[in-house]
Amino acid sequence: MAHFAEIDQNNTVLRVIVVENKDCSTPDGTEVESIGVAFCQRLFGGNWKQTSYNGNIRKNYAGIGYTYDADMDAFVPPKPFASWVLNSGTAQWEAPTQMPDDGKMYSWDEATTSWIEV
Repeated sequence: MAHFAEIDQNNTVLRVIVVENKDCSTPDGTEVESIGVAFCQRLFGGNWKQTSYNGNIRKNYAGIGYTYDADMDAFVPPKPFASWVLNSGTAQWEAPTQMPDDGKMYSWDEATTSWIEV
């Protein structure tokens, strides 16, 4: 099974669907994204990109509300806090300071831009 994300004109993910291997593969069984995209377009119209659970395609598994970044060829999750910055290598948002790794529980406090022990 393959997964495809529909994106709107702003590159925001609208939905993610599962496509059977036979509908996105060549006759010899080789999976080809363009075949899966054409299949999705025939059924639903729209603009589609393949995604994968393990991050082998486009760094992150697409989710509703994610954004497709063509420059990185990656699905980027929504930004959790205004102060966080995007890591272009992972397409993940990161806090401006590292969370302590002392085994305690922390949550991000945007007002102080710091980790607070919970």
